[in-house]
Amino acid sequence: MQLQNIDLDMKVKLIHGFSNKTRIQILESIKKQEKTVSQIVEEIKGNQSNISQHLACLKGCGIIVGRNEGKYCYYSVKNHHIRDLLTMFDVVLQDVQHDVACCERHIDEED
Repeated sequence: MQLQNIDLDMKVKLIHGFSNKTRIQILESIKKQEKTVSQIVEEIKGNQSNISQHLACLKGCGIIVGRNEGKYCYYSVKNHHIRDLLTMFDVVLQDVQHDVACCERHIDEED
């Protein structure tokens, strides 16, 4: 598979979608099974307004999709590439977790 030249700013925007603890919790929650906002809020013990904002960010970046059914919207990761990327984060982290834990230049982003 040959990839087009990727715009660096677009790459940064995509990666930013993964750079927040709440967004990662949401993605982990829906990685294997679609869920409603209420199910996600209950699972990750967040507040609905905050979760909804993060869902909008993830959806806007094309990382997740929403499917309406009746009065509910079910969220899931967009495709297997995103699911594979989430798994790959875990694989890479196992290899570098000590270095990441010791990194003093890490900047936390507020929810």
